Amino acid sequence: MNIQQIYELAVKLGIEHDLRGEARVRKILRKTKERYEKLTSDKKKEFDTEALHNPYSDSRVFVDHGREVKKVLVGIDIQPAEILIAKELGADLVIAHHPVGSALADLGDVMHLQAEVLAMYGVPINIAEALTKERISEVARGVSAVNHYRAVDAAKLFNMGLMCTHTVADNNVATFLDRLIKSKKPETVGEVIDALKTVPEYQAAIKQKSGPTIFVGKSENAAGRIVVTEITGGTEGAVGIYERMSHAGIGTIVGMHMSEERKGEAQKNHINVVIAGHMSSDSLGMNLFLDELEKKGIEIVPCSGLIRVSRNKKRAAKKAAARPARKIVRRKK
Repeated sequence: MNIQQIYELAVKLGIEHDLRGEARVRKILRKTKERYEKLTSDKKKEFDTEALHNPYSDSRVFVDHGREVKKVLVGIDIQPAEILIAKELGADLVIAHHPVGSALADLGDVMHLQAEVLAMYGVPINIAEALTKERISEVARGVSAVNHYRAVDAAKLFNMGLMCTHTVADNNVATFLDRLIKSKKPETVGEVIDALKTVPEYQAAIKQKSGPTIFVGKSENAAGRIVVTEITGGTEGAVGIYERMSHAGIGTIVGMHMSEERKGEAQKNHINVVIAGHMSSDSLGMNLFLDELEKKGIEIVPCSGLIRVSRNKKRAAKKAAARPARKIVRRKK
């Protein structure tokens, strides 16, 4: 595979696992194309044409050397140090989870996803949109002072392939956890934790002292309606959304991380909060994508917080264990 093919695969998986449904995402892409076609020639020059194919502005390719990719260094956060490590190890491509370059500068744009997911869970869309827009503006101001192109510039100096897969990977883990919770049907907050502990990435995180934990509520609390609204969509949502979530009948939120201010709001509105873990959740989403690369014969080298778990190896082991033992037939002399 080359870098463009790897990028297209990541986007494809992200669309397939978007909580809003693939049909809704395809509709968004069609509307984006319609808006682009109405722009003046000058405005078209400023338009990010990748948005015509990839609806997630925080997932992009920055350095594409055009060569075949055999070894990939993958980390949650990538900076120049990791680029040097990749060069030393003979990697062809570096994949960051958290956005870099323009993907970081435009992080707020993917947060519109949050409003639509909240609407699916019963929060009126007009309220979800209004609160999300306020948070988008806050995030945009927060990242404006960051040195966005530090890692990108380092990769260019070494002609090292570089891309980031943020929301596309977060969609993977969001759908994975949504399906897990629906299959386990936990009735208490403690049972939600138990369900998460069946996932290898969270088991590894427990050993690292960063496993799933209850931020708001108690283990014996009734979980009520459980949602994964704090898993994908760029970053944490608006502070004021928790009151509306409570009104919509949401009992428990499963998220990656949560600030003290948001924790206080959830507590005030009697919503249980289970934090699955940041690096472990990011790793889960990335692993579901990396397994597909591994199937293509690409070597994966984890770094920078990535907890690498290959489900390909687990499947192969299960198949081997399920095969009937071969009988040894001895020929008579």
